[in-house]
Amino acid sequence: MTDPVGAFLRYLAVEKDASAHTIRSYQVDLEQFRAFLAGQGESAFAAVDSRAIRAYLAALHGRGLDRATVARKLAAVRSCFRFLARRGALRRNPARQVRGPRLGRKLVSFLPLDESLALLDRATGTRRDQAILELLYASGLRVSELAGLDLDDVDRDARTVRVLGKGRKERIVPFGEAAARALALYLAERGAATGPLFRNARGARLGVRSLHTIVRARARAAGITRRVSPHTLRHTFATHMLNAGADLRLIQDLLGHSRLSTTQRYTHVSADQLMRVYDAAHPRSK
Repeated sequence: MTDPVGAFLRYLAVEKDASAHTIRSYQVDLEQFRAFLAGQGESAFAAVDSRAIRAYLAALHGRGLDRATVARKLAAVRSCFRFLARRGALRRNPARQVRGPRLGRKLVSFLPLDESLALLDRATGTRRDQAILELLYASGLRVSELAGLDLDDVDRDARTVRVLGKGRKERIVPFGEAAARALALYLAERGAATGPLFRNARGARLGVRSLHTIVRARARAAGITRRVSPHTLRHTFATHMLNAGADLRLIQDLLGHSRLSTTQRYTHVSADQLMRVYDAAHPRSK
């Protein structure tokens, strides 16, 4: 196999139907690994052993990269070598026995209710920006999913959006009355033309970076001092739903998580909330 990385990327695109973002991420990580090998005087993947991969991890740590980034880059290398071994290009996967950095299981950041209301109700901005914020908080969409929405994906009567998530999996996500009102005001201004739901000043699709900028600016305008991103609103959606009594598996479906363990990272339930749920549910709590 003359180009193992290229073959692996084609496999992701054709057989796994991976998104363009996922393929680019794998490509960047694997090209960095290939550049490291070249710097060590080695260019053939077939000659790589576990010691070379451990040396690569040590080099990544030496650059000051955090453990999550190192773990992600190792996962890309593992996946590529696993693919090559299964296709018979390698006798075995040399990355299989390489341990990655131990990752702490930290809970993700979210906004308390008062700051959420401040962000949505007090800050000034365009109707488009208000619709973006309301829909992010109402649906828990990933920022890439929001950016990828077309007008045809929105069912305004049913108050749902059709989302193409990770792994090209489609799901239907509802949104509430506040988001519906914000969308109606924005769409009355935008017009009924088909195409991207959220557009920039040139009429092109609003990108992920622009969405981050909009959310940060609105948070500052609302007087919120902590760092706020579109993903913060995704976390906030899940946390507030859970605190209000929503089932964790329902939240899993809404977020588009394939594993429940991923959703469990969003369980910012207060001690008071736990006691209320316990007292209401357990027959011997009184």
